[in-house]
Amino acid sequence: MSWISGPLVAFDLETTGTDVETDRIVTAAVVRLDADGSVSEERTWLLDPGVAIPEQASAIHGISTEHARAFGAPAASAVEEIAQAVTEGLRLGTPLVVMNARYDLSLLDRECRRHGVESVSERLGGVPSPVIDPLVIDKHVDKYRKGKRALHALCAHYGVSLDDAHDARADAVAAARVVRRMGEKHRPVSVMPLADLHALQVRAAAEQSASLQAYLRRTADPAAVVEPAWPLVPRRR
Repeated sequence: MSWISGPLVAFDLETTGTDVETDRIVTAAVVRLDADGSVSEERTWLLDPGVAIPEQASAIHGISTEHARAFGAPAASAVEEIAQAVTEGLRLGTPLVVMNARYDLSLLDRECRRHGVESVSERLGGVPSPVIDPLVIDKHVDKYRKGKRALHALCAHYGVSLDDAHDARADAVAAARVVRRMGEKHRPVSVMPLADLHALQVRAAAEQSASLQAYLRRTADPAAVVEPAWPLVPRRR
């Protein structure tokens, strides 16, 4: 049976910025979608990240520092719950859908470290798997398509509704529905065993990073470095 015919768990974060080493979680969602695309389980979190939320980030996801401090859960306890929720589905072998997984999973990993919480990798005894990343897969199956590859663009391309972009729950649900549409359109992906699909994305993400790095070194910065690891960026010592 193809993985597109079974349940999917999707995970998404909204954060204070784009640096996995220093930025913090503001909101999170872990949702389970059944085979028909309906949401059967969901958990969402609003955190007090313990730092000011930059105006640029608030403008994207709509959460201000004042709101997070007034209504957000303590970061340490929320990070523990998020890590546990992400781990639960993977322990059952359910694919974890994460748009731009190397960002969200790496930032969660650093938050676990920051708060003294056991990481997803530590709970599983290895790198989270199987992960399905619509960004990596789309670049692999449709390499030369023009235009953006952000979630809203993928939703438009694959005919998936996204009514509340940059809401963690809405983005998680949309990402899961997008990968199902990808699997329907690109059958070789849908019939691939999950372990093989995960391994394919490891290779594809590294190739995509190398290509972008070469482009940046030719056109912008001769010293540019683009992280090749996927779905988790190794911790800095």
